[in-house]
Amino acid sequence: MTAILIIDDSLTTTMSLKSALDMAGFAVTACNDGPTALGHIDRGYKPDMVITDINMPGMSGLEVIQHVRERLRFTPIVALSADKQASTRDQARELGASGWLVKPVSTDELIKVIKQLVAGA
Repeated sequence: MTAILIIDDSLTTTMSLKSALDMAGFAVTACNDGPTALGHIDRGYKPDMVITDINMPGMSGLEVIQHVRERLRFTPIVALSADKQASTRDQARELGASGWLVKPVSTDELIKVIKQLVAGA
């Protein structure tokens, strides 16, 4: 089963995405901030994909991408944001993001990206 780590400061977003991906057959861990997610990874959790919001208080999604990339070199990371600015998207890619989705994202679109980026999904 494909393990997905979702990081978003919006409880509504994390629960909505978790519910939809759980129903689609993925094993989802949801966190509401970067430090909590990094703590899971530091304790040995190795998700097949990370999906992170960009605009979060405290540790931004860009910082999350950088820290996840240091720990999980080859794990696909998808940035999820309402921010449509190309400069932010480009910065996310430079830090190691594998993809970019603009909120609100449909479940079908998200599952399509997961299947494209995670071998065997």
